[in-house]
Amino acid sequence: SGYDFVAEIENRLGRPQAAIYDLSYTITTSTKGDAITAAGAITRYNLIGSVVWTLTRHADGQRVTGGTTGSFTSYSATGSSVAGLAAEQDAGRRLMIILADQVVAQMMASSAQWPA
Repeated sequence: SGYDFVAEIENRLGRPQAAIYDLSYTITTSTKGDAITAAGAITRYNLIGSVVWTLTRHADGQRVTGGTTGSFTSYSATGSSVAGLAAEQDAGRRLMIILADQVVAQMMASSAQWPA
């Protein structure tokens, strides 16, 4: 979820006090059945996600950098419906951690080229 993504960004960069930059982003996720039994039951899912993000200077709205990143996680659909839901939620949290890591890495890699 977006909440988990923001929490992970803040874990890596800290909570903004006097923001110099604004991060805008759009997260897209989809789920795809990955393992299917002979009877047609799906036993494993891939949760696929991507983020399109832009960093702008707070003072004047000038775009500083941006990009797109994506990844996936998987989870098992076997067991009870409660276990399946917990596995799906955990996969979502893991995906947001991965995407946040990638966005921060892209920001850091481009930081030397940001306008003054």
